[in-house]
Amino acid sequence: MPNREPFKVIILGFDGVLSSVLTGALDLFSFTGVSWQRFSNMDVEPKFKVQIASLGGKDIRCSNRLMLQAHCDISDVTDCDLLLIPTIGDSIDKVLMQNRDLLPHLTRLASTQADIASNCSGAFFLAQAGLLDGKTATTHWGYADKFKSDYPLVDLQENQFVTQSGNIFCAAGGSAFYDLALLLIERYCGREMSTQVAKTQIIDSKRGSQNSYTNVTLHKPHSDSLVKVVQEFIEHNFEQALPISELAAMVNITPRTLNRRFQTSIDMRPIEYIQAVRIEQAKRLLESGAVTIKSLAFQVGYNDISSFTRLFKRATELTPKEYQDKFSRLVV
Repeated sequence: MPNREPFKVIILGFDGVLSSVLTGALDLFSFTGVSWQRFSNMDVEPKFKVQIASLGGKDIRCSNRLMLQAHCDISDVTDCDLLLIPTIGDSIDKVLMQNRDLLPHLTRLASTQADIASNCSGAFFLAQAGLLDGKTATTHWGYADKFKSDYPLVDLQENQFVTQSGNIFCAAGGSAFYDLALLLIERYCGREMSTQVAKTQIIDSKRGSQNSYTNVTLHKPHSDSLVKVVQEFIEHNFEQALPISELAAMVNITPRTLNRRFQTSIDMRPIEYIQAVRIEQAKRLLESGAVTIKSLAFQVGYNDISSFTRLFKRATELTPKEYQDKFSRLVV
């Protein structure tokens, strides 16, 4: 496999940032292609070039009063593959007001087709810049009411761990940051590399499988262990025929009861969840560039290519070919 230049990642630094998320992102992406390779006595090949950018390249005063040095001035960043917006640690309104001059740079970089990703309250920056209008987003549940009040044009899904609208990603609070980071690492470098990072950083999947990093946008927190069992089975067997009657029999309930419990827990019927998992898997394959359109439907469990294409376009507003052309990132 020929080498390529590392993907360029810019982490936005600003006064009032939560230092653990900023430095955590710096570490995760900087050591992709490094830590596992060192442990395995392989050649080290960093996959990302990561820089912290601030207004004027000034030092950053974090919410815990730690001072961090920026690598560059955000004004000098003309392009990047990925722009990360960390969590706001201080008062949101105060931070947004003091850093309002950052907003034009967010919209400028968004127009370059870069991926944009926020963590937790970092979504307020994206919303304030107008980048989330008409799009799905998430943030920490504790900020949900404020977010909805301040940005009514955004489709806030506060129960989601991670959301994706085109090239804009948002993660909720807490450990959802790791789900987002692994999802993005897989997007650029493939599943094997994402798995390596998860292992070296001892990041456990909430659902017990690397498949869950791809399907993280589908998961909503709930306490129905039976539904979780069926969800995990679907995620491991999405390419097979999955009759609802057999899924129900597997957990010793009727199809009607299974439908009801899915609706109560995740606001989806089992058949809708199956379709959503298959679409997410198809998106992953298309983003990796490792699949032909002709074979794609069969790989995710559909025999009828035209039916699959209709489902895919309904979910993404793009045909599989259009999606691949727009979002394929992995260079092989």
